[in-house]
Amino acid sequence: MEYTINKLATLAGVTTRTLRYYDQIALLTPSYTNQSGYRIYGQKEVDKLQQILFFRELDLSLEQIATILNQPDLDYLTLLSSHREALVIKKQRLTALIKTIDSTIAVQKGEIKMTDTQKFDAFKQQLVTENETKYGTEIRGKYGNEQIDASNAALMNMTAEDYQTMQTNEQQLLTLLADHSTLVVPSEKAAEIFNLHKKWLTQAWSKKKYSRDTHKGLAEMYVAAPEFTAYYDSKAGEGATQVLNTIIQYYA
Repeated sequence: MEYTINKLATLAGVTTRTLRYYDQIALLTPSYTNQSGYRIYGQKEVDKLQQILFFRELDLSLEQIATILNQPDLDYLTLLSSHREALVIKKQRLTALIKTIDSTIAVQKGEIKMTDTQKFDAFKQQLVTENETKYGTEIRGKYGNEQIDASNAALMNMTAEDYQTMQTNEQQLLTLLADHSTLVVPSEKAAEIFNLHKKWLTQAWSKKKYSRDTHKGLAEMYVAAPEFTAYYDSKAGEGATQVLNTIIQYYA
């Protein structure tokens, strides 16, 4: 079946402006334009739009979605299975957050008590879940299940103070990295960025698991894997990931 842009927008619950933008950035182009100048979408485009909306529900950027959907050997059945798994994880995350909110309400009513660690459990679990969803395949393939499971356990066992320190270190790193276009390696600022990243990494993976080679390998994966590149580039500007890799390779 074929659809005009208006009919497809109504079918999918999006705006025609959204579809025009997807066409503009070559994320979803119509099958053809008829003699009257109307965009016409076929079954292939309908299915692709469904995939795009699945990915948007998982909070992926349009750039990340385009990278995934433009793979020449894309397997839609496998992709659907991945969507389902990710949505189940998201459901579990939301359930945990709701549970924490309910407990906090009960605390405010004087019905129960919560430790400071319990107050942040859902947020730490959210971070673990997001990391697994976005980067799990890459990091488990590179470092193995034992390393990543240990890292997740270390994060979940963090105190509220340690967790806040970890978040603060990353934010300071991103703030410094935002000026990467004028950054010189070596320099005092570059060294500070390296030390902040090392602190973040040793908290996430524990000091016992840290090594210079591991640190370098992680930085190499940042620039090799689009999802990692998108993370730092989206937060500190395009090209930030490559500069971070350069810094880590030099100082490690």
